[in-house]
Amino acid sequence: MAEFIMPSLGADMESGTVLEWLVKPGATVKRGDIIVVVGTEKGEIEVEVFEDGIVDQVLAAEGAEVPVGQALAVIRKEGEVASIPAQPTAEPVAETAAEP
Repeated sequence: MAEFIMPSLGADMESGTVLEWLVKPGATVKRGDIIVVVGTEKGEIEVEVFEDGIVDQVLAAEGAEVPVGQALAVIRKEGEVASIPAQPTAEPVAETAAEP
């Protein structure tokens, strides 16, 4: 599996905002396909994927500001087993002491 990371779309770019995902988990993608639209200070930019595979997980929600170099999605190769998305863990509820 490979991480699809937020690319640097300009010399001074530190982060970008995910405006729209053009694919969903399970979609087959090929090198050069546009899969996400990112907002930067200079405007909206369509970002292409750099390898063939299947979108396994989308890690950044639309509207999220993501630093350059951080993973946006996970792309798996044909034949690789799909990962199981991380499930949020529930915080244990603190028991309150019963009053006498």
